[in-house]
Amino acid sequence: MRALQYRTIGSAPVLVEIDRPEPAPGQVLLKTTAAGVCHSDQFVMDLPQEQYDAFGFGLPLTLGHEGAGTVEAIGAGVTGITLGESMAVYGPWGCGRCHLCAQGKENYCTEAARLGIQPPGLGAPGSMADYLLIDDARHLVPLGELDPVANVSLTDAGLTPYHAIKMSLPKLVAGSTAVVIGAGGLGHVGIQIVKAMSSARVIAVDLSEQKLELAREVGADEAILSDGNTSAAIRELTHGLGATAVFDFVGAQSTVELASSVVAVEGDLTIVGIGGGMLPVGFGSLPYDVAVRTPYWGTRAELMEVLDLARAGKITVETEIFSLADAPQAYEKLHAGTIRGRAVIVP
Repeated sequence: MRALQYRTIGSAPVLVEIDRPEPAPGQVLLKTTAAGVCHSDQFVMDLPQEQYDAFGFGLPLTLGHEGAGTVEAIGAGVTGITLGESMAVYGPWGCGRCHLCAQGKENYCTEAARLGIQPPGLGAPGSMADYLLIDDARHLVPLGELDPVANVSLTDAGLTPYHAIKMSLPKLVAGSTAVVIGAGGLGHVGIQIVKAMSSARVIAVDLSEQKLELAREVGADEAILSDGNTSAAIRELTHGLGATAVFDFVGAQSTVELASSVVAVEGDLTIVGIGGGMLPVGFGSLPYDVAVRTPYWGTRAELMEVLDLARAGKITVETEIFSLADAPQAYEKLHAGTIRGRAVIVP
């Protein structure tokens, strides 16, 4: 089968031929219908050798931690799944037995690192291949009638902002303001989630006019170009109070500093992006009683909730489609910042 693999540190991913896996007992083999392209992939491929080795991903690495497919083969002992069924893949695999996994919070599994359990595309073979091996049937969520190509990105670009925003919902009441920094792949879905689940006014911030236009299209009440006046503009829009919640989907040094300059007293500051920014936290460094969070992905139950939002027509993903053969070009466009929403690979 074909697979897009990262094979050499510092080099672009390449399309290769590898053997098709067969499911062992308890496992499920999917025929891939769609795979999402994510900035996290680029982050991994930009790591120098020492840091890459520290993550334990190994080489070669078949990319793709957003995946969907139809059930092709079922390992012994698997029940409740039928051949040909359309599935979305829950990516942050855990042990399934620890206290957090028992709550469906496999994204925070306390045993995964010790046991060498890694997500597909981030250690385990990923979805950018003709077939994808799933370690356990519990990591599959039925898509039903949802189009896998249009919705595969929700497994990360929907689930991650949903998990981040859900924690702040008690504060996002009428009269509140949510600032979304970065209106790209995650941010444009995050805007829709805030609008669908709260009464908050949404202010989107981005460096790109194209992405700000997308932000307006998906429901942002205000869209501000990021420059030296951004903080003052947000303060003016909030009558000097600042934002009830700030969701930073970039996470660069400049954006976390912007977030800290506009968050309100008792506000939430959530850093989702992995841009490497660091935020000093201590008495006097932020407004009183600000909560700072660095969430990771989301729970299995939350993925089901995200897909239900899609079924209700509350959220959609702006997608640009590439074939598996053209997947390296998708990463080139991602690196250049010219993907308007989310790139999707269709084998």
